[in-house]
Amino acid sequence: MTLQIHSSWEKPLQTEFESLAFKQLIAFLKTEYSTHRCYPPKNQIFNAFEYCPFDRVKVILLGQDPYHGMGQAQGLSFSVPKNIKHPPSLINIFKEIENDLGNPYPKSGNLERWAKQGILLLNATLTVREGEAGSHQKKGWETFTNAIIKKLSEEKEGLIFLLWGGFAKQKAKYINAQKHLILTSGHPSPLSANRGFWFGNKHFSKSNAYLKGRGETTIDW
Repeated sequence: MTLQIHSSWEKPLQTEFESLAFKQLIAFLKTEYSTHRCYPPKNQIFNAFEYCPFDRVKVILLGQDPYHGMGQAQGLSFSVPKNIKHPPSLINIFKEIENDLGNPYPKSGNLERWAKQGILLLNATLTVREGEAGSHQKKGWETFTNAIIKKLSEEKEGLIFLLWGGFAKQKAKYINAQKHLILTSGHPSPLSANRGFWFGNKHFSKSNAYLKGRGETTIDW
């Protein structure tokens, strides 16, 4: 099983790629993909890194698991391909952008355009079995993605980390808050959003204000 990742990530993550834990993860994935229907497709597992090279990262938007329904997951957290029905969390993200910035609700749920602007759409677990949320958790992906968060925190300055929900907030311990902006809120899922923990967080305008203050190009959300 060949997993391709953008060349800009190879040096920062070389230690991880060479580790026994990563080799064991790859062996697990070979078995899973050959015996079960899994998502995203093998050639899209590392899309977050393909669309957002290491030297272009501005924002890290952390998700937990890929979508586990047919045709949804495409290797970018919260994103679905064009013409796929928007999942509830993504609907609430777009609604908050509409409220925060006045941007009209988009037709497409494909967030490739965000990734190409420097947003690393990173799920903590990059693969999943069909219909079984969380089925690839604690198989080695978390070790790998935690290492990515640590590496970005250590080697860069002035990044924005968007941590939504309890799971994502746990990752704050890997981030140097003196060097980076950490924005936290409830998760955009209906359960959290309907209880008042999501809407009104204004993370999108806050992110752009931070980038502008650093003299960087803002994100077209």
